[in-house]
Amino acid sequence: MQTTFTSSRILLPVKPWFIVLSLFVALVLNFLPTAEWPWIPDWVALTLIFWSVRESRRVGMGWGFFLGLVMDVADSSLLGQHALAYVLATYLASALSKRILWFPLMSQALYVLPLLILVQLIQVAVRIIAGANFPGLEYFVSPLIGALLWLPLTYALLLPQYQPVERDANRPI
Repeated sequence: MQTTFTSSRILLPVKPWFIVLSLFVALVLNFLPTAEWPWIPDWVALTLIFWSVRESRRVGMGWGFFLGLVMDVADSSLLGQHALAYVLATYLASALSKRILWFPLMSQALYVLPLLILVQLIQVAVRIIAGANFPGLEYFVSPLIGALLWLPLTYALLLPQYQPVERDANRPI
């Protein structure tokens, strides 16, 4: 017997201010001093991938580039390092969005994991090309944690879109 975590409830359209708010909260979470710990995921990358999968017409490479530049300045890293990684991740997430949404949430996390690993690989590659040392394999723990957080993140970000269970008899939909 296979159990899936799907809902038969219809989602309301997402409000643009909620997308901006969630991306801002992810940016603030990346600014915290705990973001340097190896098991803390890249919240901006995870949120960008989520919205690129769910709302690929509203969140795409432009948001990835802008937030990447903000992260580059905030981290005092090589300018364009995060921007390149986020742009590629949002492009691939948008390209795979139709395929990803067909699967249950735990299977979606398996699609998100390579995207998060790609973000980390691009950042490490840019750092190494610029002359930095390899940060170690513990640097790649955060994509695994990010993939595990895909399920609660999805529920948290879709919560404002759920319609109430009560039905109005005068409303056809």
